[in-house]
Amino acid sequence: MLAAGSSTRMGRNKLLLEVAGETLVRRAVRISREAGLDPVVVVTGHARERIEREIADLDCTPVFNADHGAGIQTSAASGVAGVAGACDAAVVVLADMPFVTARMLRTLVERYTAEAPPLVVSRYGDVNAPPMLYDQVLFPEVTRMRAGCGREVVRRHHDRAMQVDWPAARLRDLDRPEDYEAVVEELARAGAGAAEEGTAEEAGTAPAERN
Repeated sequence: MLAAGSSTRMGRNKLLLEVAGETLVRRAVRISREAGLDPVVVVTGHARERIEREIADLDCTPVFNADHGAGIQTSAASGVAGVAGACDAAVVVLADMPFVTARMLRTLVERYTAEAPPLVVSRYGDVNAPPMLYDQVLFPEVTRMRAGCGREVVRRHHDRAMQVDWPAARLRDLDRPEDYEAVVEELARAGAGAAEEGTAEEAGTAPAERN
């Protein structure tokens, strides 16, 4: 889980903002645990002490990325390095995507378990974005990424990847104050439970396909 950013556009640490009664970072860790991901490695950087205090009572392992200012790829590399040798695969999750659900994370793992592709990619409309699952054979490439959150690895292995389609609305993240306000309002209308367990649209997601 990548939780090292400085939240420059938000103007305050967005991962400590509350949505549906809990902070973003706690919510993301809880959902990852509910999905059965183990271990859950949380990559910290900016405001490290505050983030680590916020999740201290949860079943997760913080890993500090001292180079977090150099780009998100350094956090992805730190997280994957933290599970290398302990896991057959790793799911890279962004802590600021409140509409990613435990069901979505479980689906990535189920697709991987069933067919063992080297890469399982989430697709929202025509956009590929986290969460993404990487087989351990790709760990060295993830740790050497030069930019982005896995885009170059996805491009390199696109022909062998499996893609899982999700509703485009679940791609939303929180970068600016207006994003946060909109998400709080939407979750209040829908109810936290509905947002976490998914909608009929999500449950009807098209089968994964090879590309």
